[in-house]
Amino acid sequence: MSLFRDDGVVLRTQKLGEADRIITLLTRGHGRVRAVARGVRRTKSKFGARLEPFSHVDVQFFARGSELIGRGLPLCTQSETIAPYGSGIVADYARYTAGTAMLETAERFTDHEGEPAVQQYLLLVGGLRTLAAGEHAPNLILDAFLLRSLAVNGYAPSFDTCAKCGMPGPNRFFSVGAGGVVCAECRVPGSVVPSAEAIALLGALLTGDWETADASEARHVREGSGLVSAYLHWHMERGLRSLRYVEKS
Repeated sequence: MSLFRDDGVVLRTQKLGEADRIITLLTRGHGRVRAVARGVRRTKSKFGARLEPFSHVDVQFFARGSELIGRGLPLCTQSETIAPYGSGIVADYARYTAGTAMLETAERFTDHEGEPAVQQYLLLVGGLRTLAAGEHAPNLILDAFLLRSLAVNGYAPSFDTCAKCGMPGPNRFFSVGAGGVVCAECRVPGSVVPSAEAIALLGALLTGDWETADASEARHVREGSGLVSAYLHWHMERGLRSLRYVEKS
């Protein structure tokens, strides 16, 4: 029997029995963790209020073996709020749908429980902080998060040099299968020719150039979001369920 403590972001919750929940978190030290939180669905449970999606928490786990991830689910026995990002997200539809897609992305990119994913964890915390503060348009924050999540998981798209031969940009064509922009010589079937402004926007989101991103026209933002969605779908092999609601917002 062992106690573990870690920081984490609540990704989702599931009902268990009459009063309990299974909490899925992305933690700093243990990656994705599922744990049982007892009694949190009771009306007066302050403990349960801290374990809602978008919450950044300091959590204590109780595991029956020497490892946190074992045969059975650990128990979540204590929780202290680090930052209640949900309060700045759930009341706004655009922020909520963008945030939900971010949580789903983080869970999909950490499909093996107990394996540390520090970069993905830090990206999620930073993305939710920015989203809750309303510093930029929610769809721009989401696209920046998706692009950077792809990058830290080994799927960084190229928006300048040719993804196949390395020819310096700008390059006109874009192929999700090739890994981003490609030159005329490396163009493959299915390549598209996006606007230079949309490609510049995506490059800015990937590198954190918010001055350029915030100044982008709505039509270029929509075009860029379509490219990000297609690229994400290609590398995840199936799309995000929550992304369909963002596209309608």
